[in-house]
Amino acid sequence: MSVFNAIDEERDIDVNEFTPSLEPQATWCPGCGDFGVLKALKQAMPEVGRTPDETLLVTGIGCSGKLSSYFQSYGFHSIHGRSLPVARAAKLANPDLEVIAAGGDGDGYGIGGNHFMHTARENHDMTYIVFDNEIFGLTKGQTSPTSPKGHKSKTQPHGSAKSPIRPLSLALTSGASYVARTAAVNPNQAKEILAEAMEHDGFAHVDFLTQCPTWNKDAKQYVPYIDVQDSDDYDFDVNDRREAAEAMHEAEDALYEGKVLTGRFYIDDERLSYQQEKQATGDMPETPLAERYFDDDYEWERSYDLLDRHK
Repeated sequence: MSVFNAIDEERDIDVNEFTPSLEPQATWCPGCGDFGVLKALKQAMPEVGRTPDETLLVTGIGCSGKLSSYFQSYGFHSIHGRSLPVARAAKLANPDLEVIAAGGDGDGYGIGGNHFMHTARENHDMTYIVFDNEIFGLTKGQTSPTSPKGHKSKTQPHGSAKSPIRPLSLALTSGASYVARTAAVNPNQAKEILAEAMEHDGFAHVDFLTQCPTWNKDAKQYVPYIDVQDSDDYDFDVNDRREAAEAMHEAEDALYEGKVLTGRFYIDDERLSYQQEKQATGDMPETPLAERYFDDDYEWERSYDLLDRHK
């Protein structure tokens, strides 16, 4: 047992445990891809053996931010672009929690882009799901970092002059140790990838293509899709950074040409997570902060007592 009695408790887990009684029915627009994320996440949890009491879901601002309301677990609805620093702090304080962060492409790749890069660089042990619909949805249809060049919107009425960012490549070059892309129209693959991401030790980035029929009518529905692991046309080693980078570049180019390539693109199971690296160098105690609250004999340090070691 650890800090919460529920954690590490072995029992059968039902997917319905992750449907909240307070707000059981999601209220996204009809046809929204966000429904697919919610369904895949709920179905993935029993696969990894986690209960609602063992899970923390941190969301940003946007349509994706409602995920924590429709998913039964510990939840934190953070401010715009700031789901990752909150999730990082929670994971460091209580490593036994299954920590998941979620946000949209505007929230994660734009407003919170700096946190995305550095969380990946430091390889914090968590899963980051980015609802990628190529648009700012909650604020009613503005161009986002993944909107294609030429895309017309309220903020770019003559068409965006900028090429979209490459989220898979950005995750890889920043240092993420697990990088994948899936789509709301492929629920079985989505469930499998989310389960793998949560079981991965390190920063797992999942670019989740989610159609927005209300504010991005120009976008495809991300069908037909191709799973790069199931296709004979795509043969690369997901453990090789160079081969993975080339595959990601091809997938990012193909998306705006009408071809949707999904699957696992990079996996590094050898790299230590941020917490493991810090513990190896002695910069982080073996006993997590959360466990100290349950130790009546623990003598709490004062912050000023720790300053001498950093002079």
